Amino acid sequence: MANFYTDNPEIKFQLNHPLMKRIVELKERSFADKDEYDYAPQNFEDAIDSYDRVLELTGDISANIIAPNAEDVDAEGPHCANGRVKYASKTYENLDTTIKAGLNGVTMPRRYGGLNFPCVPYTAINEMIATADAGFENIWSLQDCIETLYEFGDEDQRQRYVPRVCKGETMSMDLTEPDAGSDLQSVMLKATYSEEECCWLLNGCKRFITNGDSDIHLVLARSEEGTKDGRGLSMFIYDKNQGGVNVRRIENKLGIHGSPTCELVYKNAKAELCGSRKLGLIKYVMALMNGARLGIAAQSVGISQAAYNEGLAYAKDRKQFGKTIINFPAVYDMLALMKAKLDAGRSLLYATARYVDIYKALEDIARERTLTPEERQEMKTFSKLADAFTPLSKGMNSEYCNQNAYDSIQIHGGSGFMLEYACQRLYRDARITSIYEGTTQLQVVAAIRYVTNGFYGQHIADLEQEAVAPEFQALKDRVAKMGARYNACVNKVVELKDQEYQDLVARHLYEMAADVIMCHLILADASKDAALFGKSAKIYVNFVTAEIEKHASFVENLNPEDVANYRQVEPAEEA
Repeated sequence: MANFYTDNPEIKFQLNHPLMKRIVELKERSFADKDEYDYAPQNFEDAIDSYDRVLELTGDISANIIAPNAEDVDAEGPHCANGRVKYASKTYENLDTTIKAGLNGVTMPRRYGGLNFPCVPYTAINEMIATADAGFENIWSLQDCIETLYEFGDEDQRQRYVPRVCKGETMSMDLTEPDAGSDLQSVMLKATYSEEECCWLLNGCKRFITNGDSDIHLVLARSEEGTKDGRGLSMFIYDKNQGGVNVRRIENKLGIHGSPTCELVYKNAKAELCGSRKLGLIKYVMALMNGARLGIAAQSVGISQAAYNEGLAYAKDRKQFGKTIINFPAVYDMLALMKAKLDAGRSLLYATARYVDIYKALEDIARERTLTPEERQEMKTFSKLADAFTPLSKGMNSEYCNQNAYDSIQIHGGSGFMLEYACQRLYRDARITSIYEGTTQLQVVAAIRYVTNGFYGQHIADLEQEAVAPEFQALKDRVAKMGARYNACVNKVVELKDQEYQDLVARHLYEMAADVIMCHLILADASKDAALFGKSAKIYVNFVTAEIEKHASFVENLNPEDVANYRQVEPAEEA
């Protein structure tokens, strides 16, 4: 019987990282819950065993319930009737199964009914559900929104809302509008405080809202009359039970059909303020988006895994010219590179999740007591790492996801273009990953300051000091040369002090930084388990050698005076 956890030891490998000891120690507060909750772990080994058991259960559900339902869900999709969403019939089966399995409120404290899991095992659950069906994963993973409510809401709000999510109620984040997509500071949904109702009333329209008919919404709205920028926006909690929000329509999308993407109309919808006024975009949405971006990185790895699985299975079965096509170099070259990108991207994903775990746990502890100077420094260090790595993880994994889905169809040949094969669904589902929760271009914008201020360069230098197994030393030496090439390109750009030139080459610098970091990560993994990661490490370093040459050549040969050649219109013409 298939199991997406036990069949993929690369996921379990992530539970054995040395940082997990510190993560569990912080998350469990020295195992303070063990005497109050019978499912709380007694020690580190017990905690890891608990994660392992839940991940195995998730692997079983993903492989044997959600994945078999995926084609029917994709074909049926959700429907809108009388202002409400009705999911595809098999989506209700998926929801019922995950709720009964206790896969809700995964990261929330036990006092609210949660599992109190760190981000690492939650990310693994996310990945496996996405491998089964990325559309359903969108619905399930929006429980992430409760992190923002838990972090910035008051205790009364936590008591009222967190247990509901832990019991299986769904969430959404209502941010974008018809005229405010990536430019969220242009949001105009109006929030007005009613003295008569003793609550806030929301009026306006939201568009492209994933799972828009959810039970509990986090809504970005303009609370400060007369403002036009992000300083006038606040975050609100809307409870569907209060009424006042209707679904105008469900978007007709290319992929992720199981996930309803809605246009919402707010008419005097009663809501309550989450946190402080004016911090909705400046603080709360940034926290919300970082969590969502890590979730899309996990979704991307899940789709990449599914695309590789489909390509591999077809190549083993399909015969041409008297032999299975997996024996042709043109085919096994594609499969090997798909696997290498998958393994390297997964290493980056879980490294990011570990950084998030440590700083988030310390941030939570700081709500209970004063941190020691050492803890404050630790929180600062890992917060910066999480902030720097999240755009790399989201951007690169979503791009690899698209590439792997493309190659999976190519391996299938003409059959891959037919709707009977799952690879076409994966290809359609993959396309959105590099667009929503911030396009790859916006991930570059988020990351570029860590390029120009030398943070990635210093991190690469630190990684170069870590030992690898002797059999991988030659590869590590090659990666060190790539790091030097990257640093030379960064230095050129910084010294020129030309903003438009920097913006034009930013994507190349971003990918160089990510490529070199992922090389170091996959070599570290291969040094611990050569049987599992050795081939991928060799293939990935070879692939990145060519990628670094491509990007470095672009930066080295382009100068500020060449920028004009890239403009399709002159600035004056656009104005």
